[in-house]
Parts: sequence; C-alpha cells; structure tokens
Amino acid sequence: MKIKLLFLFLPLFLVAQNQQKSLTKKMTKEISVNYVLHLPDGYKNSKQNWPLIVFLHGSGERGNDLSKVSIHGPLKYLNEGNKLNAIILAPQCPDKETWENDVLYTLIKEIVFKQKVDITRIYLTGLSMGGYGTWNLAIENPELFAAVVPICAPVMYNFPRKVSSLKNKPVWVFHGGKDEVVPVSNSQKMVDALKNAGGNPKFTIYPDAGHDSWSIPYSDPDFYKWMLSQQQDLK
Repeated sequence: MKIKLLFLFLPLFLVAQNQQKSLTKKMTKEISVNYVLHLPDGYKNSKQNWPLIVFLHGSGERGNDLSKVSIHGPLKYLNEGNKLNAIILAPQCPDKETWENDVLYTLIKEIVFKQKVDITRIYLTGLSMGGYGTWNLAIENPELFAAVVPICAPVMYNFPRKVSSLKNKPVWVFHGGKDEVVPVSNSQKMVDALKNAGGNPKFTIYPDAGHDSWSIPYSDPDFYKWMLSQQQDLK
C-alpha cells in the first residue's frame, strides 16, 4: 500500500482543512483511489474522537479530478457555508471503474487508524452508483457503520437476499418517484426485504423527483442531525 500527497484545487476556504491523498491497493489488478479528507473546525487541537461520514459519489464524478467529489453531497454542503462537526471522507472512483468493497474497506480502516475517529459513529452514504456502493459495502461489513443512507441506488439481484445483515442498523433510503435512470422499484425491493428481515428502515420518496433525489437530503441540516445522532453500542 502506498500513500502520497496530491495538490489539487479545492475552494479556498476548504484548503486549510482538507487533505487530498491517494491509496493504492494491489488486488487482481492495481487500483489507485484518490480522496478528499475534510477535517472539521477544532480538529487539530482537539483530543476527542470525531464522527466520520463516508460519501460515495455517482458515475458522473469518476476520474482524476478531485474537485468533482464536492459537486454533490456533504462537501457541497460545506462549500455553501454550512458546518458539520465530523470528518468527511470522499473517495473518487477511477474512470471506467465501479466501487470496490476491498478498496473502500481498506481506505476506511486506514483513516480510522491514522485519524481521530469515533468508531461508534461511522456513517456511509452515496448516490446512484455510490448508492449501489453503499448497499454493497454495508451489507458485507455491517459492523463498521452506525447508519447507512443509500440514495437512488441500483441494486444487484442478490442484494435483497443479503440485506438482512443490516436489520439492526438505522437505514434511510431516498428515491425519486419519476426516476427513469434507476427506477424506484430498486429501492422498494431493498426496503421491503429489510422490513421482512426484521429491520425498520426509513424510506423517503420524492413523488415529482427524477434521478436527482439527493439534492434535498444533502442540503438539509436535519438530515445530518439525524445521521450524526446514530451511534453503535460496541460493548
């Protein structure tokens, strides 16, 4: 594994707090993932551990331009002048690739090891392709996350059969009722399967929204308040 610093442009007020880095993982092929790590106000001189929000972008933000990971999601929320008392990890999926569980798991563990992370308050969210990555990673590694939020996510055929691993987790699913890119039936299947397994997911459908069902929750302070209020009991 190799970590190297990258010096890429981000909006000026975030530059002092954000780190832009890269993780390279050797699998059957070598995959290098660049990422932005936002550290909240007061982090440097604090002795406390902080919540960690992991954000997975959609297919349109793939590539090697790290500024794209702030087009949507928590970093956009910060760019608009809001504050979050949390570390934000926003990796960038390489061009023509999809989210790899092994790579994401390794990256999160790396951040937990090197930063002041409250391991009882790690949150995973993503939109579209990132929503798929959210379901996939959370289903396989439920012990990592205090809450899971997939938005307008396409799902694999076997996801509903495996989603029972999240039955005891706070899960909030979002989708647009008029989504022609990823039909809302994808999320409905997951919510139904999770309920049948004994879970109690929240499900928000925006009746008039198309594929963009992420702008509303990611710009809503109450969304982050709900997320950051979730905590695992690891005893």
